[in-house]
Amino acid sequence: MSSIAFMLSASTLRRRAVNRLGQTVAALGSAFVVSVALAQSAGYPSKPIKLIVPFPAGGSVDVTSRALAQKLSESLGQQVVVENRAGAGGNIGMDALAKSASDGYTIGMGALSTHAVNPSLYPKMPFDAVKDFAPISLVVVTPNVLVVNPTALPANDVSGVIDFAKKNAGKVNCASGSNGSAGHLACELFRLQTGASITHVPYKGGAPAMTDLLGGQVQMMFDNMASALPQIKAGKLKAFAVTTPTRSALAPDLPTMAQAGVKDFDVFTWWGLFAPAGTPPEIVKRLSAEVGKALANAELKEKWLATGAEPSPTSPEAFAAFIAKELPKYAKIVKDSGAKVD
Repeated sequence: MSSIAFMLSASTLRRRAVNRLGQTVAALGSAFVVSVALAQSAGYPSKPIKLIVPFPAGGSVDVTSRALAQKLSESLGQQVVVENRAGAGGNIGMDALAKSASDGYTIGMGALSTHAVNPSLYPKMPFDAVKDFAPISLVVVTPNVLVVNPTALPANDVSGVIDFAKKNAGKVNCASGSNGSAGHLACELFRLQTGASITHVPYKGGAPAMTDLLGGQVQMMFDNMASALPQIKAGKLKAFAVTTPTRSALAPDLPTMAQAGVKDFDVFTWWGLFAPAGTPPEIVKRLSAEVGKALANAELKEKWLATGAEPSPTSPEAFAAFIAKELPKYAKIVKDSGAKVD
């Protein structure tokens, strides 16, 4: 063998040895990561868990989250502590979740706004609604319902609301709990479909929006059934239609928007549990299973159904597929209506 051939052969052998060493190190590294993840999962949870709620205290999302947190605390054997981080249609709280450690000790209650509407509504998002999160489970769904203050907006049905708004241009305000909420998009879609002169007024949460509606500072609202039903039953608000394609079992006498004459209306509120992307799959599955158990609790289920919130637990995979369908649906509504925020 020539000296040149020998040198080339030796060089090749060295490269192969280095490659094999690199592969071995990589394999060991991967095995180590997997073993650490399994160890974390096996002992999970070993300390309290923080549940970020990206909306103000007292609203329907907060109330739902606290009820779920209590049940999860009981089943997991560790306290689940709710932390409200409101603002920017839920973006502030969800951004905090996206940037949290992926260890299962920080989770968050995302919503229609944060994971289906805001990506199309806001010109710049602080997070990626899909890539930055690990879906755990859908928690509840609730239809929205058109409600009005009977003193501030004298009408007896949807047609009456449209007629009043057209005759009183600039005088009808439609409240919502935040920019990007189902209530916001319903206001915009109503204006688009009917030509009614209404102005959307966003609040920092459903509770303050409801307070102003009851006080007559705003005239109408597409509120979620969970929040509006008690006021409807008390006779403080008039309800005219639900925004889902089918009637609600909790208010069967209320027509759908389509039945009331406004076609192609399909807007409903949902909330679901998320973890930061990269959270070990075993922990995500454990949390999803615990959510399912909590939502099967007869007492909790009855309590939520009485307020219009339907428990809807899913697997992480089904929740991810659900979000994938919601994103383009609301992107179209945002585009067609021209809805936007600064």
